[in-house]
Amino acid sequence: MKTYTLPNGIKIVHQYMPGVAVSHCGLILKFGSRNEKENEHGIAHLIEHCLFKGTEKRKAYHILSRLDAVGGELNAYTTKEELCVYASFINQYYERAIELICDITFHSTFLDKEIDKEKEVITDEIHSYADNPSETLFEDFETILYPNHALGRTILGTEKSVKKFSRKDIQRFLKRMLDTSQIVFSSVGNIPHNKFEKLIQKYLVVIPKISSNEKLNTVSKFKQDNVELKKDLVQAHCIMGLPSYPLKNEKRKVLVLLANILGGSGMNNRLNLNIREKYGYTYSIESNYQSFIDTGNFNIYFQF
Repeated sequence: MKTYTLPNGIKIVHQYMPGVAVSHCGLILKFGSRNEKENEHGIAHLIEHCLFKGTEKRKAYHILSRLDAVGGELNAYTTKEELCVYASFINQYYERAIELICDITFHSTFLDKEIDKEKEVITDEIHSYADNPSETLFEDFETILYPNHALGRTILGTEKSVKKFSRKDIQRFLKRMLDTSQIVFSSVGNIPHNKFEKLIQKYLVVIPKISSNEKLNTVSKFKQDNVELKKDLVQAHCIMGLPSYPLKNEKRKVLVLLANILGGSGMNNRLNLNIREKYGYTYSIESNYQSFIDTGNFNIYFQF
């Protein structure tokens, strides 16, 4: 693996994998829903959607077809601390993927008519999450864990908050948050380092240096609470948890392992073998650990 930093601050990570037929790369921006002010709830996720809706030289159709037409995939996701645009493709289309990712990330036009379309799509997404008890429960859990903080708000936003956003709001948020020293371009695939670096020089070195003075909005102290919500459901959904180690804490590695042994994805985890298989108390049970820059949380979720 080779890592280095460009003059504009963008960090590059590349793993050369000779022999593989499919390669992957992505651009990670170090901002997400936790960086939103109260009146910006959901704007990071809206930006993710709008990246696919047109650039200075491409319309939405051309963006969506650029990799799909050659058997590749272009996608993106938003978390509470990052926005990522990524692609999977056959090796020969490395340049096509890198150029496309850079185009939609740094040259999107955010036209009002396209923003309005995505507002409707996100509204449907919000409603679909509300129909899912487990998704709602995890969101409520983090709201309790991080009260009066952006980490406690949903990534999607609310129907009301999303509908009021304009192109100017998006541009204002990006101007405040974009910082090339907080961007990582990561790649793994069948392309030698020297050829990969030529593509980086062509598409990423030319991006001007951008700086931001935005400071991390730290989390306040945890306050124990208990909430019960009654709904007309066949099953009961429960979650319990507490704050835990942040991302760079060395003890985090141990807790990742513990969470996997205790209630990981395998059917032979300790909670499943005892609570479900031995006694039949639950339909499903799992443990999870999520880490952020300055905090984290460990929880156990079950339904019965």
